[in-house]
Amino acid sequence: MNKHMKEIHPLAWTIIVGTIFGRMATSMSIPFLSIYLIKTMGASPAETGIVVAVSSLIGVFASFYGGYISDRIGRRKVLLFSIFSWAIVFIGFAAANQIWIFFVMNALNGLCRAVFEPTSRAMLSDITKPENKLLVFNLRYAAINLGVVIGPLIGLQMGSAQTGVPFIAAGAVYILYGLVLVVQFAIRPEPSKASSEADGTSVSLKEAFTVTSRDRTFMYVLLGSIFCVLGYGHFSSTLAQFLELSPRIEDGTKWFTYMLSMNAVVVLIVQYPLVRMFRNFPPAVSLIVGNVFVTASLILFGIFDSWWAMMAGVVIFTIGEVLIFTLMDLLVDRIAKPELKGTYFGMIGFNNMGNVLAPLIGGSLLTGFSAEQPLYIFIPIALMTACGIPFLLLAHLRLKEQAQSSVSNHTIKEAT
Repeated sequence: MNKHMKEIHPLAWTIIVGTIFGRMATSMSIPFLSIYLIKTMGASPAETGIVVAVSSLIGVFASFYGGYISDRIGRRKVLLFSIFSWAIVFIGFAAANQIWIFFVMNALNGLCRAVFEPTSRAMLSDITKPENKLLVFNLRYAAINLGVVIGPLIGLQMGSAQTGVPFIAAGAVYILYGLVLVVQFAIRPEPSKASSEADGTSVSLKEAFTVTSRDRTFMYVLLGSIFCVLGYGHFSSTLAQFLELSPRIEDGTKWFTYMLSMNAVVVLIVQYPLVRMFRNFPPAVSLIVGNVFVTASLILFGIFDSWWAMMAGVVIFTIGEVLIFTLMDLLVDRIAKPELKGTYFGMIGFNNMGNVLAPLIGGSLLTGFSAEQPLYIFIPIALMTACGIPFLLLAHLRLKEQAQSSVSNHTIKEAT
């Protein structure tokens, strides 16, 4: 382990450590956005669902282009432009005083995230040795959750559900993160990568989209992960609104804050043993098991409303989350063609369609049935989440066939 840690590129450490502070800043404010809109701005659950959903909707379409453009013009330019733009967006949140302004700001928030995230993951892939990629992707995921442990607690103390101050703090953090990256790139120029231009060829946007969309294994993973993300997205949208609106739960904001922090703490506790347990299994199997756990947690949220049941649901949900997201990057990295790695990481961003649908579906169910009937809200979304399992199973079977075919071809070559 120590040997592999020492082999991690300094720029990768910058991205990992920056992720801690970036996610801390984001989780001080964004998870409370739905509560803030309802409590302070007087928005309805349906209006809140639209504002929350637009971020992911923009991300669905921008992520592919963000990953593609980083393959074309370089990771450095895309990372720096998106992170400083992100800082401006958070300051815009703080200045917003009407619901339509929050809609615009959250759309831009989704755009910045959709461009920055696939580019940073592709950068990590570029600068990391194959044998260290699982470690680096897991360190990044641990960094996300370490930031989320701290962020909501700070946000609660700063009054995230009532004031825009946390948005200003988040903007300042992203400015600092961007400046550190500027210094890092100045010290160590952007590493060379396998790109479409390295061999004198240039892949157009249309060609890149065609290559990824015709990759059947990848498309099965993408379709399956959309339903996984759909289930995951209800935690920060539907569940947050349910806790605030339920007449049987007092101080839903505080409950949700503790659940967010517990979610992140459980990730840090279970991530390493779960990855060790599943590292010898095909990554698609991890996603299937994770989907089952997330589905079960949503059913639990619908059946019980006691403190212990909610926390048990968080633990089950978190195990599913870890199994889905810790190995998804590795799975995409294995499937991706080297010259289009950024494009593949961008294309997987289409699974954010799940995050688009989650607040819309959840908001509609809350409006139609009210928070007094949790079973009518959480059972349907649990069943929708489980729809991802058949697609992930197909991806697993195709990867297994490809591996067997590769072994057979290798054996034939050796024999001849």
